[in-house]
Amino acid sequence: MPLELVDRSASAAAMLHPMRLRILDALREPGSASAVARQLGVPRQKVNYHLRELEKAGFLEEVEQRRAGNCIERIVRAKATHYLIDPQLLGALAADGTSVEDRFSSTYLIALAAGAIRDVAALQQKAAKARKRVPTFALQTDIRFASAEERAEFTNALANAVARLVAKYHDAETPGGRSFRFVIGAYPARTKED
Repeated sequence: MPLELVDRSASAAAMLHPMRLRILDALREPGSASAVARQLGVPRQKVNYHLRELEKAGFLEEVEQRRAGNCIERIVRAKATHYLIDPQLLGALAADGTSVEDRFSSTYLIALAAGAIRDVAALQQKAAKARKRVPTFALQTDIRFASAEERAEFTNALANAVARLVAKYHDAETPGGRSFRFVIGAYPARTKED
């Protein structure tokens, strides 16, 4: 699976150790404790300890076992190539769009983005178990405005266009239809100096 949502605080705590993050990164491709130790330049015993902790937390899977002399060498890999920690692990401290009054604030945009991340990652995990794909749509573009007035005009035009499309395509009555959430946001593009 390319992405795993970490939704338990014990699992998040287990993975966030700096050495374990390095090990998970190394194990995007299958490897043994010895191979990872060589790659990271640390003792195999240290890697073994952290491998056991990652396995207990459910981040690793065994790929195979190989005989190496008198020993059996276990080959493992990370269950995902990327991880996302569920913002809801913060409980009441998590970003929540419903509690933000200023709908034009960066705080509201962050809360919406956190909600979208949480929702899409959870849907992706459920779909993966069912061997299905999540129907999504994403659009990203950069636009440079000559002035704040032009930015405001663009924002109004975009809002009106979206309202027209929603009015045209929204169908609350048809059985079997499925609701989709659209999140549109804008923020200043980061520069190299940022």
